[in-house]
Amino acid sequence: MRGLAVLLALILAAACSTKLGKDGRSDTTVDVKYLAKTEIDRIADTNRSEVVDSLLLIADKLYKRNPKEWKKAGQPSREAALERLRTRHYQRWPELNGLREGQAASLAFNEAYTGDRVAALMFGLLTMVDAAYEHKEEFYILDSLNETKLYNSARNMDVAVWKLGHDRNAAGELFLLSNELDPANRNLSFEREFGRVMGLLDFMAKVVADRNGRGLSRLTQTVVSTIFLPVSFLK
Repeated sequence: MRGLAVLLALILAAACSTKLGKDGRSDTTVDVKYLAKTEIDRIADTNRSEVVDSLLLIADKLYKRNPKEWKKAGQPSREAALERLRTRHYQRWPELNGLREGQAASLAFNEAYTGDRVAALMFGLLTMVDAAYEHKEEFYILDSLNETKLYNSARNMDVAVWKLGHDRNAAGELFLLSNELDPANRNLSFEREFGRVMGLLDFMAKVVADRNGRGLSRLTQTVVSTIFLPVSFLK
């Protein structure tokens, strides 16, 4: 507690320090928010924002290839379905029965599920990322992240890619259309965007591990897992 008090005192002292403006007069308007952030905090801010934006872009792509999905949830348009995901913290999701993260994402590949499969998958992935970033949108000196949560989130993106390309219903059809594998019209944009998300999460996991003075234990990737790894329940 004493260390916290000293740190806060230093921040307040810096915030109240006097500097000269362009006109030679004293200027005490210092951004306390800026002073309370380290370089790693600013990296985390940007990293999280980029990850979320990429996932929303993937959701948009999935809705374009699977337009019937947003209609299942009674949304008036694709844009409305995307806004629901963007503002997920303020929306009700009765069709998910309180499920989040991996359990919600898995519904997208469940034969019995009749709801919006894109929403289930992307809500699951977005809430994984929310948990990996400790449900914060901005980070400050005293905030801490867990490298394993970030690492597991990256691996879960790999699981999602695998499921999108392999999981099928009883009729042999993919639950959701994503990459176009027709040799005459190949389109791997989903795989590339998921790869970007994985790269961002792996980078942040390495940064956090270095800051915490811990090595990042990498799981073997010789066999692609088909099960979403836990995030929220890690300490």
